[in-house]
Amino acid sequence: MSKTAAQANHDSGLTREVGAFVRTTNLSDLPAVVVENGKKSILDGLGLALSGSVAQSGEYVRQHLADIGAGNGNGATVIGSDKIVPARFAAFANGVGIHADDYDDTQLAVGKDRVYGLLTHPTAPALPSALAMGEVLGSSGADVMLAYHLGVEVECKIAEAINPRHYQTGFHATATCGTYASASAAGRLMGLDEDAMLRALSIAGSQSAGLRENFGTMTKPFHAGRSSESGIVAAQFASYGWTAAPTILEAPRGFFSAAGGGYDHDSIHGKLGNPWTFDSPGVSIKPHPSGSLTHPGMTEMLRLIRENDIKAADVKHVRVGTNSNMPNALIHHRPTNELQAKFSMEFCMAILLIEGRAGLNEFTDEVVMRPDVQEFIKKVDFVIDERAESAGYHLMTTYIDITLNDGKVISGKADFGRGSPAIPMSYDEVAEKFHECAEFAGWDKAKADEVVARVAEFDKLSDVRGLMALLRKG
Repeated sequence: MSKTAAQANHDSGLTREVGAFVRTTNLSDLPAVVVENGKKSILDGLGLALSGSVAQSGEYVRQHLADIGAGNGNGATVIGSDKIVPARFAAFANGVGIHADDYDDTQLAVGKDRVYGLLTHPTAPALPSALAMGEVLGSSGADVMLAYHLGVEVECKIAEAINPRHYQTGFHATATCGTYASASAAGRLMGLDEDAMLRALSIAGSQSAGLRENFGTMTKPFHAGRSSESGIVAAQFASYGWTAAPTILEAPRGFFSAAGGGYDHDSIHGKLGNPWTFDSPGVSIKPHPSGSLTHPGMTEMLRLIRENDIKAADVKHVRVGTNSNMPNALIHHRPTNELQAKFSMEFCMAILLIEGRAGLNEFTDEVVMRPDVQEFIKKVDFVIDERAESAGYHLMTTYIDITLNDGKVISGKADFGRGSPAIPMSYDEVAEKFHECAEFAGWDKAKADEVVARVAEFDKLSDVRGLMALLRKG
């Protein structure tokens, strides 16, 4: 049942419930499937931080760190560089890097009114915070892994609970809810007590921001980086004794009310770790560096191409039908650069038909602006389909109709894409993606192989600093 803030007075302990979950949960409380799924997302995130480090945004971030004088050799690793900076700035840089190519994992929705794929990218805010604070403190892999999982769980349950209006009217949930993820991860590693943890969550709430109008620009990954940085700042200020309200989530002027107009009490109360999001409904790992809403259609398009030996030259027209929330995010119908192409169903269909693949090398400005690509994009119509609409927003139901020059129509339908829990990637398959990202960044293969091996045993690492050294130049 959805509640306005005024109706939620009896939930006055909700922020306290979240804080208690973060402080008291142990790694032994996590089911084995959660730990193993988490390792896949951690490895995925590290690879994306490497590939993101060579994006234009990565260069700008390093320029910014130099401008503010960050980097005296003390602190945490900026992945893919030789920089060691204070934890907050490492979290910022690595959060931007993980989200730079829009290739990072995605939360699944539970409720039918919740927009699948439009809740959060859970790893981008949580992992940089846990790694940066863990590196500074010399924490074990087990402690960092637990902090990461706590951050993800808090982030996802908050995103699931807030009224869907939050996302639909313009907030970017990775940015807003991700700040709570980072604060939770950092606060746990810092050992904040009950009062300090409440204040850390509250300080995080006053920093949570990010607007979807910036999708298709560098500011979208900026959101992920800033949420990760803000969570560390929140935990640090709370540790000093900085004051803040103890009911930031549920208060009439708190996060749920101000940012969403209310929330679903039953989606968060008693639900933290019950079940863990990594167990049910699960987290999707992306097979392509584009918005997650493109992936069911891309998975189905690849299947149709391969099974019917479809050539781009034989295609007259492509119709892609989805629910109405998907074009609300996939807003670039005639993209002119790689960032816009990530949010263009038309480009994603066109590039698969032309090249038969859609990886990091296909999402570049040069490829997007190729005359053959721009011409083929005009053949793709992206429309609202009532069949997809009635299936519910928690699905990404996508209908594809390919009309060939000879009049033949080849059709398909998909609710999920490769990498989702319905079609999961194994650890070895995620390792292949990691190596793609590492190679794209020009990373040493021996180092990359060692990262894959260490993440597989992440919870057994005595100190995460050794792992982070493998992700640093020099």
